[in-house]
Amino acid sequence: MNINLNRSQFQAHPYHLVDPSPWPISMSFALLIMAISAVMYMQGFPFGGYLLNLGTILVATGMSLWFRDVVVESTYLGHHTEQVKRGITLGIALFIVSELMAFVSIFWAYFHSSLTPAIEIGGTWPPLGINTLDPLAIPLLNTILLLSSGAFITFAHHALIKGNRRSAILGSILTIIFAVLFTALQYYEYAEAGFTIADSIFGTVFYCSTGLHGFHVIVGTLFIGVQFYRLLQHHITKSHHIGMEGAIAYWHFVDVVWLFLYAFVYLWASSGLL
Repeated sequence: MNINLNRSQFQAHPYHLVDPSPWPISMSFALLIMAISAVMYMQGFPFGGYLLNLGTILVATGMSLWFRDVVVESTYLGHHTEQVKRGITLGIALFIVSELMAFVSIFWAYFHSSLTPAIEIGGTWPPLGINTLDPLAIPLLNTILLLSSGAFITFAHHALIKGNRRSAILGSILTIIFAVLFTALQYYEYAEAGFTIADSIFGTVFYCSTGLHGFHVIVGTLFIGVQFYRLLQHHITKSHHIGMEGAIAYWHFVDVVWLFLYAFVYLWASSGLL
């Protein structure tokens, strides 16, 4: 029996060359629509809110379909080889570093304004007329919630490695619950704050730093939520969980950034030592 093998049927390298996909260009236009509509909404343009809702729906739909394709490639098609996993790990690390630089720029603005307060804000920090939030109230509770969530997701990771799927599910559920509580409390804190983002440089830096962190908490919650769903569907095992490891690394990054925010933006600013 003669068997003719075509060399083009075999892949001579361990890398994953992705197939053409419509999601990158679709997400680009969806994000553009959401950004423009957000500006229109904040500036009071007619139909700005409707366009913002449309952009949000398009972004959410694009993310869901793109995530679906990646899950299929990694779980069912076997494209995520060890070499590909190392590349994904490096990509996650670089992504976290790029996010860190965004917070570095905000902290730079905070320390520049707080260590040498200008005469325009009264030469003091916090500026005159700003009543800072009590760091031992909601901020402390949020700190406990966020650090506890980090402990629970680490517990879930170790349980998964040991093959204890039930404990991994429990740890993931508790992490998501604590993350949602953190976001709800931060929203309540914003609603009750005695200053806005337009109240001097303190208000601007406060809302930019805590708001950017809050956005990261929401994104991290979505990451963990996706991994929780995949855990329920048996996509994730003790030997195949690179996505969960990436979500956990991102969550710990969020934890560490919050510690700096709590120490300087809440605790230090309220102590009168600046």
